[in-house]
Order: sequence, then C-alpha cells, then structure tokens
Amino acid sequence: MNTPPSPAGMERTDGSSVQIGALVPLTRPGWVEAGRHLLAGLELAVREANDAGGIAGKPLELVVRDTAADPQRAAAAVDELARLGVAALAGEYHSVVARAAAARADALGLPFLCSSAVLDALTEQSTAYVARLAPAQSHGWRIYADYLLGAGHRRIAVAAQPSLYWASGVRILRDHLAPRGGTVTELDLGALAPTAVCDELVGARATVLLLLAGHPEPAVSIVKSVRRDRRLAEIVIGAPAGQPEFATWATSLGDDGAGIPFLRYLPERLGPLGARVETALRERLAEAPSFVAFEGYDTITVLADVLRSYGTDRASITESWPRVSVEGTRGQIRFSRTPGINVWQWAWPPVQVVDRDPARPDRLRILHTG
Repeated sequence: MNTPPSPAGMERTDGSSVQIGALVPLTRPGWVEAGRHLLAGLELAVREANDAGGIAGKPLELVVRDTAADPQRAAAAVDELARLGVAALAGEYHSVVARAAAARADALGLPFLCSSAVLDALTEQSTAYVARLAPAQSHGWRIYADYLLGAGHRRIAVAAQPSLYWASGVRILRDHLAPRGGTVTELDLGALAPTAVCDELVGARATVLLLLAGHPEPAVSIVKSVRRDRRLAEIVIGAPAGQPEFATWATSLGDDGAGIPFLRYLPERLGPLGARVETALRERLAEAPSFVAFEGYDTITVLADVLRSYGTDRASITESWPRVSVEGTRGQIRFSRTPGINVWQWAWPPVQVVDRDPARPDRLRILHTG
C-alpha cells in the first residue's frame, strides 16, 4: 500500500534520517494515476535501500509533497522542503510543473533528480543542480515522428490544448516532419468541440490525429467522437505523450482506446533487475506498472548510490552527477551534458512506440523502437 504524504511539520528534522523530498501529482488536476505509479516506484526503492542498511547507518526517508499539476504549488513545496533540510529532490511527472520546481531548486542550490518530465527546456539556463532520467521531448517525439513516416503518414493533424509542453511538441513534430515531406495542421482545442474537431479533420484530409490533450478530458471525448464518425474510419489516432499507458484509459474507452500509438520508455525486454522490480511494483500497485513507476524506482536507486558514495551534503550530490554509473531497471544510468539541454541528462533511456492491441486491449504491442 502507498503511504500518504506526511503532514507538514511531521517529518523528522533531527538528523536521524537522510531525507529526500518527493514531488508527485496526487490530486486533480494532476494526472493522479501517473503520480500513483511514480510514488510506488519511489517508495519501493526507498524500502529496498533501507533493507540494505540505509545511508551510512541512517534510514532513507521520503518526504512527499503533492504538486497537483500546479507550478506555483510545486515551487512553494521546493521552498518548504529546502527549509526542512532534505538532501535532494526527486520526482515530478508534469513538465511545466517540473520546470517551476527546477527553477527554484537551481536558485536555492538544492539538487533535483527529475524522474519523468521531458520538456527540453527544463531550465532556462545551464544548471549544475538538476539532472534528469526521462528522455528529452525532442528525442522521444522525433522517434515517434519517424514511426509515423515509416507507416506512410505525411498529413498529420494535432488536437492541442494551450500549454508550453504541447506547443513544444507541435514545434518538434513540424520541424522533424517538414524536411521529409510531412505537414502538421494544428487544431485549437480551446476553440473546437470534439465534433468540430472531426469536421476539421475531414477538411484537412489528415491521415493521423495526434491528441495533445489532457486525460481524461478532453482526450476521451475526442477519441469517442472520431471513432463514431464514419468519415474518419481510416484515420489513425495517436497520443505521443502516453495517455493510453494507464489502466484508466482502457476503462474509459474500452475497445475505442486500442490501436492508439504512444511513447513508452522501457526496453523490449527487462533484465534481471527490471524483472524483479516489475514483480514487486505489480504487487504494490495491484496492476501492471507503467514506465513511470520504473522511473520512480530508478530515481531513488541513483540517489541512494550517490548518497552512499559521495555523501549527503548538497554540494557533494551536485558534484556527483558526472560520476554517476548506476544499474537501473532499464539500463546503465549515466549523466552527461547533451547539446540543447541545460540539465545533466541520461542520454538516452530506451524508447518504444506501443499501442493497446485491438484484439486484446489489456495487452500492449511494440510497434517501433528508437
């Protein structure tokens, strides 16, 4: 069972434990299911670190704060966690929220290992304090675009909500597809109802509709409208941000949610560590773990290794990023400076394009790897 976040002021501040602050979306409008999986991975790795003796004889403690997909709330949580004396920050799923957290962590000199956010510009300027496990959006979404091109698609429509993250995704797709003969038509979900999206798709003669929109709404309503429109029987729906990864997608859409390609950051086959962790996460979650749960586990695995090897003070943690070499559930994790990325980056985790099998929507099919 997942333990709830500790109430403010209830954490141990007497130095009897080594604390890591965890930023996780646990309430709406955050993507709660992603937050639950992220927290499960973080907690499992903390438990295993403590079973192995903790950090220099002290237990590792996770101090959890709910960001609720709110950048201001996340920034305030970083300030609070810094005052509490955490050694480092971990987590966060939403890119725009992680960006706000990274800015505060950089300003405060607090090491932050970001688990899941992919926005390339996680910070405005180069920082020594922030490292990231998830692949940059430009890396993963180019792989997704290559999959579309390989499947013969050149006329792409995107149904996008207003957001820095979605706008970045549109730009990546357009820049990658245009030199290869692809076009991207943007449909503004701030102005279009789901039925109007269908009309626009017919007019654009698009063969693919990409959902750059939140789940469950408006993504679920758009999928249902498109699936029921006979004019669009041949169109492919895609969701590069990974909305179909989680069980609630299948619950909300049933068969309509199958055959929708999305990005997932797992290898084709897990190694011994990954397989063991998958079993433990499945038991903890009572369902198949998403890639987000593995990202959470790997985050604490890296931080525990850093704390044991280089010390628990923030300066030592910050200086350790280029020396990290840790076996994670999805490969050997090392950080480097990557062109165009202002944080220490694992370049790169495995990337897959997968969908839910129309014959068995509870099963995921690998369509492409990058």
